This record gives sequence, structure tokens and C-alpha cells, in this order.
Amino acid sequence: MNNTVITPEVVAQHNLTPEEYGRIKEIMGREPNLTELGIFSVMWSEHCSYKSSRIHLKRLPTSGPRVIVPPGENAGVVDIGDDWWIAFKVESHNHPSFIEPFQGAATGVGGILRDVFTMGARPVAAMNSLRFGPLDDPKYGNRNRAILKGCVEGIGHYGNCFGVPTIGGEVVFDESYSLNPLVNAFALGLVRKDQVFFGKAEGIGNPVLYVGAKTGRDGIHGATMASAEFDEEALEKRPTVQVGDPFLEKLLLEACLEAMRSGAIAGIQDMGAAGLTSSSVEMAARAGTGLELDLTLVPQREEGMTAYEMMLSESQERMLIVARSGRERELVEIFNRWDLDAVVIGKVIEGDRLRILHNGNVEADMPVMALTDEAPKYERPLAPPRSRDAEQRSAPDFKLQTQDLQQALKTLLASSNICSKHWVYEQYDTMVRTNTAVLPGADAAVIRIKETRRAVAMCLDGPGRYVAIDAKEGAKHAVAEAARNVVCVGAQPIAVTNCLNYASPERPEVMRAFSDSIDGMAEACIAFETPVVSGNVSLYNETDGKGILPTPTIGMVGLIEDTRKIITQGFKNDGDIIALLGTTGDDLSVSEYAKAVAGVSTQEMIEHGVLPPLDLVLEKKVQDTCLRLADEILLSSAHDCSEGGLAVAIAESCFSSLNREAVGAEIELESGGLSTEALLFGESPSRIVVSFAPENLDRVKEIVGECPFTVIGNVADDVLIIKVDGTETVSASVSELEAIWESSLEKKLT
Repeated sequence: MNNTVITPEVVAQHNLTPEEYGRIKEIMGREPNLTELGIFSVMWSEHCSYKSSRIHLKRLPTSGPRVIVPPGENAGVVDIGDDWWIAFKVESHNHPSFIEPFQGAATGVGGILRDVFTMGARPVAAMNSLRFGPLDDPKYGNRNRAILKGCVEGIGHYGNCFGVPTIGGEVVFDESYSLNPLVNAFALGLVRKDQVFFGKAEGIGNPVLYVGAKTGRDGIHGATMASAEFDEEALEKRPTVQVGDPFLEKLLLEACLEAMRSGAIAGIQDMGAAGLTSSSVEMAARAGTGLELDLTLVPQREEGMTAYEMMLSESQERMLIVARSGRERELVEIFNRWDLDAVVIGKVIEGDRLRILHNGNVEADMPVMALTDEAPKYERPLAPPRSRDAEQRSAPDFKLQTQDLQQALKTLLASSNICSKHWVYEQYDTMVRTNTAVLPGADAAVIRIKETRRAVAMCLDGPGRYVAIDAKEGAKHAVAEAARNVVCVGAQPIAVTNCLNYASPERPEVMRAFSDSIDGMAEACIAFETPVVSGNVSLYNETDGKGILPTPTIGMVGLIEDTRKIITQGFKNDGDIIALLGTTGDDLSVSEYAKAVAGVSTQEMIEHGVLPPLDLVLEKKVQDTCLRLADEILLSSAHDCSEGGLAVAIAESCFSSLNREAVGAEIELESGGLSTEALLFGESPSRIVVSFAPENLDRVKEIVGECPFTVIGNVADDVLIIKVDGTETVSASVSELEAIWESSLEKKLT
């Protein structure tokens, strides 16, 4: 196969430009053979090299007093005290999930779990951020429903079989995700202090072991596929989607953790995107060494595999381990006890060469750093900044008034982006390992750390519509809302992982949005003191030239020092006071109300809408106030006020799925010059609905101090009554509202 003539057509098939191929020949001092070309193609792909994004990512804050391992390893690691560290990361599996939803989503879960336990951490929680086209889309509705069902089934299958609780996330719908679903998988693991492992090929002469599943032809060119937009042939690319085995991965986890405890491992790396190629190259590059591998020794499940196929295969459940010299037999015995292959296939060598042997022949001999640090870095053209002049972008044609506000509330509760997602998360095992303290459906999920009083909160947020309107401000909103969500369960935000999903970087407007998003994230992360410790970039999310909304998904992690101070969002006790932290403005133009009730399209919002202004100082004040109230165990509940506005936040706090039983509320609001629609359904940021016992009111006011704070009602009976300036605008049975909210998604799927 290495006798294949490298023609311009062959180069193009490997997603390399003529200029990139010219650079490869210059580096090699000769024409590469096909195996070498394949290795360059995956290592220089957007998916592996971040060639369009690296120059921008450097602007993110990545250090802080809790940060143990910053970006650059398989997962970030943060200190949470009591001699415990946590490793976590979020990654995309968008392209595979479009082609084969079940396996694409399932192997996305498998990959992120390996990223975490490669660090020496036992995975204790998983989440996912999912985005699909509308389920009632007249053209793509059937396909969107099939993709959603397949992805959810795949996520549930892998996580449930592996034995990790899937405890939170988000499900969002928009036209831009039709045929361009986003599947971002998050995992978090626990590791004892000073027991982290790294993906480095250290120690000249140390043996290199291949462990785990056998290599097959599945997933070949997965990394290059993930670095290209889709066309009409995309559905024919099923062979490039990997096939996962969660039961085997569970064995791999236990074997790896046992092997790590043995002290026989010098370095370990997951075989993820680009498989054996990326794992070997990245380990050598981090250590400044070379590697020699003999592919004849690689366990194979198919006959006649070539060096090209083995190096580019993305078969799942595999690891590459550098053993300490003389201890390889010990490792082989450990993996064999778990019924896993473990074979010495090479060694660490001096110099900067990756040497690949197969059947006695040298199939590739390449400089390691040329594949990593010397990969192309593109400073792609940026479109001019979009005008942020509110007057130019006002939307006089938006018909945002309605006569029936109660019906508007019901419409919002039934809308796809607000309704209950219980159909999704009930397919996941949320309680395995019995650490889950706050279940899916809350503002953030929480797991307790056994043997301590500590707990960790986590959530995923990515407001694509906001970022499409104003990328910098929209990204700030994403970080602020993610931080607010973990605060609402009583957690101090401590660190961020992100998954940056965008369309083709070759379009200047996409790169403008990407660059501005980075600046917005950086500003907000600095304000909240939440460094970015890991992440992923997914570009070319478009089909036939139509791209997704720019969607930076923020994974926020927070720390609760004492599990007795965990808060949940449901109202608890009759007579409790309901209050609002923060202030409400005229923020309807890009809201769910505008979309679901007034029928404003996403495109109209992008062209004319105005984002709610975000004051990071006020946001921090509101969050800090909520945390102080939680710390003194004064709050019965707290709930982020976001999609659907104040009326939706109050209604959700009444529902029985978040309480022992449904409870009602009597709310009295003053318009203060706002329209009733804006008051009830506007999406001003920096707001939290809280409830507390009446006898605590004076102490609450004392702690609140100068933070905006308004008492708005009481918990009462089982009816939701909302009055504005003394006029009753909503009076509805909570059970009726909850039935609408709870049944909507399932109805759309049948």
C-alpha cells in the first residue's frame, strides 16, 4: 500500500492543502509514503492540531491557586481540599453523532471517560450538552427526532453499562442544528492528591505497551472527518464512526487503576481521535523523546490490516502505556487478569523520531515535533466587528405583546427549550455509585465526596443564539449563567472546561465570532476567578454550507464545603417568603418568549435583536450574596431566573418533580414602567429566585446589604397566582402547569 503514488487527488482525499503538502515534503526532505501522509493528515487536522484556534485559545486564563494540571493534558485537574483532586473535561462528538447517532454519542461518552481515568482519576459523574433541530420541523423533523432518540439511547447505553451516573446537562433545539447535532460529553473523576498520571513517553529504553481492545478498521479517518464540513455523501461515511463496548471499557478502567497503583507506569495515554498515531506522537512530544513501534505485534481483530490502517484506526477502549523498564511483565499480568490484551509493541528511543515498523519493513520514519508543535497555525481572516448600536439593531417589527399572559406562560412551559427533559434523563442511571446529591433537572448537578463533607457541583451551558447576536457578550453570558447555576445549589464556582462548537473557520464571520467568544469567556472567567483547565474545539459544524449557531459550551464546576448547605430549586414550605435577587429590565427581544409566543425566528433575532446587558460586577454581587445566604443555611430554595423569565422560574419552583409535592405561590409584582410581558418573561441576567422562612427575613436583609433584593410573594396552597400592579395576570393550578411542562417533549417525539 505504501507504493501508492501520492497524487494531488490523494493529498486532497486526506484533507491537506497543496501548501500543507509542500511543507510536509520540505520537512521530510522527500515525498512521504502513504502511511506517513496519513499520519500527517490526522495530526495536522483541525481536530488534532487546532491549527485555526491555537492562537486564540492562548488568551484564556488557565492558572489559579486550585489548578494542578492546566490545559494540555487529557483532562484538567483541580484541588478541592481534603487531599482530593478532581479531573474533568468536555469534548465534542458532533460529526459521528450526525452519521450514526447511537454509536457516535456512545463512543463520545467512552472517549471522555478514558480522558479522565487516563489521569489516574476514577470517573464519578458524566453530563452531556445536546443540541438538535426542531422536532416539528416540516422538512427535517423526522430526521431530528431520529438523531435525538439515537443519541440519548447511545449515551444511556454506554454510561449505564460502564457504571457512571449521568447526572445533568442540557438539551436545546434550534433550526441551525438540523442535520448538525451537537453532542458534547463531560466527565469528572476523583483522584487522591499527588496520584495524577501524565501522557508522557519518558525514559529512554522504556517499553511501550498496547493495552485494551483489539484494533479493527472502524474509525479510520475519524479525525479528518471531524475536520471537514458535511455534504451529501456524509451518510455514506458510517465506517468512520467507531463502535464502543462499555463493558470492556469498565474492565480497562479497573485494570488501568490497578496498574497505576503498582507504580510500574511511567506514562499513559488514551487512544482517542487518530488512535495509535495521536497517542504515540503526543506522548513523545510531551517528553521530548522518540518512539519505535512494531505494528506486527499490535493485537488485531481483522486480517490483513496495513500499517496505514492500524495507525489511523480509532477502535475504542485502547490505551498506550510506557512502562518502567523491567516491569512490563508485571503490567501484562495485571491486564491479563482483567481479560485484556497487553502487548509490548515498542520502546522509547533517543532523538525526535517516530519509527513505525511492520512485517520487518520501516513503514514510517518521521520527526515527532513536526507532527505537533510544527503543525500549521493559521491566523484566519476575521470579519469586521458587528455593530452593537442598540438603535440600529432595535426590532420595531417584533410583536412582543399578548392579551393572554396565562396562555403565554403555558406556551412557554410547553416549548422545547423550557419543558421538562425527564424523557431524556430517565434513560440514564443517575444514582449508580450512590454519590448523587442533586439529580438531573436542577440548575446544576451535585455529587458528594464520600469520607468528607464536601460535594462538587457541575453544569453545562451554551447560549448559541446569544453568541450569534454578539459573540463577546454572548460568551460572557454563557460563563455567567453557568456560574450562577452552580451557585444556585450552594457551590462556589472554581474552574471551567469548554467545548467550542463553530462552523467553518475558513469563513471570516465564523472566525470573528470565535475570536470574540474567546475574549468574552476570558473576561468573565477572570471576573469569577474560574480558570479554564481543559476543553475542546469543534469546527466545520455545517452541512451544505449552512453552519450552526456559534456555540461555546461552558462546563462550570463548583465546590460545596459542607453537604448540609446544598440548596435545591423547589419551594418547600407554606408561608415561606419568595424574593428576587437582582433586577429585571426590558429584555424580551431575544428571549424564549419572543421565539415561542411571538413567533420571532432565530434569524430575525440575529439581525435585529439586542442582548440583555450583563454587568459582571452586579452578577458577582448577586452570586456572592446567594452563597452567603446558603452558607448560613437560611435558604429553603434558589433557582436561576433565565429562559422564560421570572414567571417560568417561579412556576418551575412549584413543581412536584422538584419537591415532595406540588406547592403554589402568591406573587405580587410592580411593573416599574416595564411592560407586563417584559416583567414576567424578559430574560435579564443576574437574577435568582430564593425562598426562606419568614422569621429569617431580617437576617436575610442584613446579609443582602446593597445587593438588589425584592420580596415578591409567599409559598401558598397549590395555585400559582401572579399579580402585576394589583391586577391578576396569572391564576392557574400548579398541577395543570406541571402537566404541560412535563408531557411536552414526549408528545413531540411520538
